Amino acid sequence: MTKLDSAALIEAALAARKSAYCPSTGYAVGAAVMGESGRLYPGCNVESPTAILNVCAERSAIYSALAHGERRITAVSTASAASLPCGVCRQALLEFGGPDTPVFSVMLGRGAGKRRVVKTTAGKLLPGAHTGATVEKYTK
Repeated sequence: MTKLDSAALIEAALAARKSAYCPSTGYAVGAAVMGESGRLYPGCNVESPTAILNVCAERSAIYSALAHGERRITAVSTASAASLPCGVCRQALLEFGGPDTPVFSVMLGRGAGKRRVVKTTAGKLLPGAHTGATVEKYTK
């Protein structure tokens, strides 16, 4: 992934954050994934009074990519006050990307000049993830 690609991905996540629907917590999260085609797909978190219906920004972006015919993602960026993808999203990133999928998490913090970007991979975020290869390893 080039620096230009990662910058565009980060900007798409920041823009998507503005569309977050979070009346319960006020915690807005935006995300963007890059499909194998090179196209970017934004997503935002959507809250519901019944928490079970909540959708995280990362999965929202992945589902958008899938709805547009992508089957693999090659990178993801998130934008929030200060969080990394949750466990469920980490599993989805591994399922539709892989352990080497780059993850850029923009932490906006509070106040001017607090923004920082944490770069990692899906595999580092969720070591020992549930995958077909993991299942095969332990069932043979």
